[in-house]
Amino acid sequence: QVQLVESGGGLVQAGGSLRLSCVASGRTFSSYDMGWFRQAPGKEREFVAAINRGGWLMDYANSVKGRFTISRDNAKNTVYLQMNTLKPEDTAVYYCARRVGSGTNSEPNRYDSWGQGTQVTVSA
Repeated sequence: QVQLVESGGGLVQAGGSLRLSCVASGRTFSSYDMGWFRQAPGKEREFVAAINRGGWLMDYANSVKGRFTISRDNAKNTVYLQMNTLKPEDTAVYYCARRVGSGTNSEPNRYDSWGQGTQVTVSA
């Protein structure tokens, strides 16, 4: 497995922006698709965005489409999540994950490694 470390979370007012980063250990980062999920208190973990290994194919949850952008820099072993026009309902712990299975991007069991998460809080 790979170690994933997220950063960039924080407290922001509604309408603001944050950029999350996730750095992966090891030398095989460019061989894997990557995803971002989030989990709010009392709710199940939900899919946010995914990107293929080459960085040219992205997928987004309907709730963030047009506001969030996923990207990656394989030379830096890093995947990013740029979040704009944040809303209070975006408040959650955000996790990056490495995908190893086939099927839809939104299924958490397609991912084998997870970071510890970074808290994003959006105030009204």
